[in-house]
Amino acid sequence: MTTSTEIRRGLMQDGNRQAFLLLRTVFVVAPILFGLDKYVRVLTPDWERYLAPWINHLVGIDAHTFMLIVGAVEIVAGILVAFLPRIGGYVVAAWLLGIIVSLIGVGGYLDIALRDFGLLVAALALSSLAAARQRARRP
Repeated sequence: MTTSTEIRRGLMQDGNRQAFLLLRTVFVVAPILFGLDKYVRVLTPDWERYLAPWINHLVGIDAHTFMLIVGAVEIVAGILVAFLPRIGGYVVAAWLLGIIVSLIGVGGYLDIALRDFGLLVAALALSSLAAARQRARRP
């Protein structure tokens, strides 16, 4: 008979499960918090500075309105990761790619772009782990 302590110990030794849970947690919490901050502006008072000017011209709306839309999309992406991590991971990765392109377009934020590239790779890893978990659950 297996005790609950043995089950917990087994779960803690499963690196794939740990990695999945850690990545899913960060990609639920971070996009939601960053998205909410587009409205309350606690983390940064000026999100618009990270938006490349050519994007404003491309979408045809002012930077502030665009960032409010960005915030809503980020919140939805975080919720998507919570319930459909395989798909949500790809959505977050694509979103991060867009952020990277914008940061490179602005200039002066290559350090943040590099960090976001690392997050993009982690989001892809989340999708991969989620897909493997789905395959393992099939009979």
